[in-house]
Amino acid sequence: MCGIIGYVGNRRAAEVLIEGLKRLEYRGYDSVGVAIANAGTIEVRKDKGMIEFVSAQLDFISIDGHIGIGHTRWATHGAPCKENAHPHASLDNKVILAHNGVIENFTQLKNDLKTKGHTFRSETDSEVIAHQIAEHVNSMPPLKAFLKTLNELEGSYGIAAIFADDKDEQIFVARRNSPLVLGIGKGEMFCASDIPAMLKYTKTFVPLEDGDIAVLSANGYKVYTLDGSETKRKQITVDWNVEMAQKGGYPYFMLKEINDQRHFINETIASDVVVAKKLIEESERIDIVACGTSYHAGLMFSYLLQQRGKSAQAFIASDYPFIVKPNQKTLVVTLTQSGETADVLQAVRYAKKSGCKLIAITNVVGSTITNIADNVVYLNTGPEVGVAATKTFTAQLAIIYKIIFGKEKISSLSDLFAQMMEKENEVKQIAAQLKEKQNLFFIGRGISVPIAYEGSLKLKEISYIHSEAYPGGELKHGTLSLIENGVPVIVLAPTDDTLPKLFGNLKEAKTRGALIISLTNDEKTKAESNFYIELPILDPDLYPFAMVIILQLLAYHVSVLKGINPDRPRNLAKSVTVE
Repeated sequence: MCGIIGYVGNRRAAEVLIEGLKRLEYRGYDSVGVAIANAGTIEVRKDKGMIEFVSAQLDFISIDGHIGIGHTRWATHGAPCKENAHPHASLDNKVILAHNGVIENFTQLKNDLKTKGHTFRSETDSEVIAHQIAEHVNSMPPLKAFLKTLNELEGSYGIAAIFADDKDEQIFVARRNSPLVLGIGKGEMFCASDIPAMLKYTKTFVPLEDGDIAVLSANGYKVYTLDGSETKRKQITVDWNVEMAQKGGYPYFMLKEINDQRHFINETIASDVVVAKKLIEESERIDIVACGTSYHAGLMFSYLLQQRGKSAQAFIASDYPFIVKPNQKTLVVTLTQSGETADVLQAVRYAKKSGCKLIAITNVVGSTITNIADNVVYLNTGPEVGVAATKTFTAQLAIIYKIIFGKEKISSLSDLFAQMMEKENEVKQIAAQLKEKQNLFFIGRGISVPIAYEGSLKLKEISYIHSEAYPGGELKHGTLSLIENGVPVIVLAPTDDTLPKLFGNLKEAKTRGALIISLTNDEKTKAESNFYIELPILDPDLYPFAMVIILQLLAYHVSVLKGINPDRPRNLAKSVTVE
């Protein structure tokens, strides 16, 4: 996720911005820049590369001024390069801003601005915001122009903007589905995407809420809603060191990333799937290739497509070239978090030789897969620090659901994730029952099966407990021989049309002494379980999202109880770049 830092006060802004940007490096980025106002002008320096190198090469520290903004960019619209780096300026260089998020209607806004004579320096959606504000500020004060523009944007944003002609030296900030926090000092104010950027200077913060706008000056701040009404937000005081702050106060990045899913998912939902959806609708045969966690998402994709009459199948990427003969009518869809997974690249290059069209669903702009694919859909989750995939898996599912069902179906995922996170204490209690176990089994049916596979993978990779997952009906075809007294069987049992059959599988395991742990909202299933986590009543298609949050938390807490660092499981790497 990109990083924003802003400062206004008596210090040299350049020093504060550089320090803040360094504290945001853990979020991942590909380019960096600063903009500092002084005597009616704003100087912008930016480029592709790391903070240490770019700030020295462009001499950030030499810029005079006491108000400015800085940004670390993780590319979403346009490749990593100087032109696409933030901050971005309006045509007359009077409005400068940094932006996190995805503006869904930027193409329409950009086309409208072009008819009014605007030209653009970058490929980004963010630059459009600066031009739009500048278009309005000619006829109204900065705050009104800022508010008017925000009400014209569709999508997600965290924004910090400064105006060259603003004699009051103010920073204008806003957030919608992208975090932004104010830092309160004495005779100075800060803003940033995350607390670490400001922790050297203050311990008092104001987290903004969705739809908030704030105006910062050296003398303080005011918060407004989107209709221009002034409002109040609660101040908090933290006592974190920098490492704790980078993790948001969480002990591990994995737990932070599980929690953050409710924020990042809105930016994923804003991703453009129009071309991908059309290609899928027009294709007679769809091969889905992926590895590991991404394969489980691909398996879900194949299930949902098959339910709708499409000829679709998911393949392990490393085996795809040995078992499949694609042709020009085959559409290949690949899911790869990094875009650099060696087995995936081998498989899609093999497919491309047969003339296949390729859709890539990935998280990294400019990765190798983006140069091979005919169409790319971005996850927009920002970097994932923990080796075990969490937010990138739910993002993959969200993209799949948006392609198949449309945006409306998944519009409330953020609320669902927050609801499931409230069950963490219950999950901890179950984790305590599992930490000494040697073997576990997961079962589900229908679209719960890919989630069972993913839950099993999460548990084994970070707790080192042997775990397997099966469609429930497969238990009696061999695996029941491994079920004995006390062996845990985790049953994914939402109230959908698979439940009657799955209940029979639960009974088969229980009869042989299994410790039954259910994720369910069915009273009969709860009564037969040793432990259960209550699922909310949902559209049956959405249960996978609810269950995967619980299974991520379960794996995490078993790992921690065993004294293992869940961020860095042994023998594993985040991006698998060897075959």
